[in-house]
Amino acid sequence: MILQKSLLARLRWKALIQPWQDIDWWLLVLPIGLTSLGGVMIRSAELNMGWTDWWDHLIVGGVGLVLALLIARWRYDNLLQWQWIWTIYGLTNLSLLAVFFTGTSALGAQRWIALGGGIYLQPSEFAKLGTIITLAAVLHSKTAATIPAVLRALAITAVPWTLVFIQPDLGTSLVFGAITLGMLYWGNANPGWIVLMVSPIVSAILFNVFLSGQMLAVGLVWLILLGVIAWRTLPWSWLGAFGAIVGNLVAGELGHLLWGLLKPYQKARLVLFLNPDQDPLGGGYHLIQSRIAIGAGELLGRGLNKGTQTQLNFIPEQHTDFIFSAIGEELGFVGCVVVLGVFWIICLRLVIIAQNAKDNFGSLLTIGVLSMLVFQVVINIGMTIGLSPVTGIPLPWVSYGRAAMLTNFLSLGLVLSVVNHRQRKSFKD
Repeated sequence: MILQKSLLARLRWKALIQPWQDIDWWLLVLPIGLTSLGGVMIRSAELNMGWTDWWDHLIVGGVGLVLALLIARWRYDNLLQWQWIWTIYGLTNLSLLAVFFTGTSALGAQRWIALGGGIYLQPSEFAKLGTIITLAAVLHSKTAATIPAVLRALAITAVPWTLVFIQPDLGTSLVFGAITLGMLYWGNANPGWIVLMVSPIVSAILFNVFLSGQMLAVGLVWLILLGVIAWRTLPWSWLGAFGAIVGNLVAGELGHLLWGLLKPYQKARLVLFLNPDQDPLGGGYHLIQSRIAIGAGELLGRGLNKGTQTQLNFIPEQHTDFIFSAIGEELGFVGCVVVLGVFWIICLRLVIIAQNAKDNFGSLLTIGVLSMLVFQVVINIGMTIGLSPVTGIPLPWVSYGRAAMLTNFLSLGLVLSVVNHRQRKSFKD
């Protein structure tokens, strides 16, 4: 009788988890761990303020987890139906347009739509996932091995990117660029083309910030290198090389114009990370206090709820974009390494899933999510330690933010669906 009950219990448990039996459990458990850590650190950062954002963070994380599990059961390849793809793409752009008519402004930008009850929706976060899905479908039908295919992918991304950039939301617009480049590379685009696509941005910075005196030689070498890349990779040979050099010279001049289009706070964020002491009580304040907090943590940290910078609220809005500084101060170098290690394992699992996906669509979806996460982690942690500008990019699953949290879990659900259904249908090449 006991054996029969035990067998029945096992059968019931097996039937319960059967829809998720093939998912990557590491890819589910680790984000849950990061979300839990985020709740603990958010609570610590606002302990003396009487806020309850940490509780909200955990609730939204729980909702996101349920949605991820539901999506994991659903066949991701159903999205390849064109009515699904263009509906998602259309809703993505319409939601971004709605921000300009019904949006709420804060911190010099109009990014949120008020839903009532103190709840605000940030369409640009969900637009990242919508763009990933659309690009994956487009590159699945025709890879980026030709220049027309690359231009088509860039045109698709250009619409949501432009709508996000003019909000203005510089940080999220950079995430769109990282997603596009990562998916183009995985979609069989020539690496030389990707270098040429990024080169105007590099030239705009190089020719306006760093070039003076002997550094002009660096600019000349850069232009020659671009000419060689264009000559070797573009179908027009010498004409392509000439166009690449001229285009980057023009980009250098346009840098002045584009700089004038940025808001004052955006200019400060882009420049002050190089020397935050220029404005220690203004634009450089966040960076200086963040570095102090992380350095004060030393090896093992000051202890949970015991960080002076964190508990005395020296870092404004620390529970959002600067949550890593709280981790550094209270959990120390060891805590930071553990968090980085968790992100590294997540990224490794994503690469393995992309390599073993049953079709290009699933592989591209996974790489799009990987590109989004890697860029956000690098930039967020980089800005807390003074290695990158302050761009308002949250740390995935750890920073407080409802829309960002839901987007991360929805993206995770799609990847889990890729894993869960990788052996259940065969496609013809």
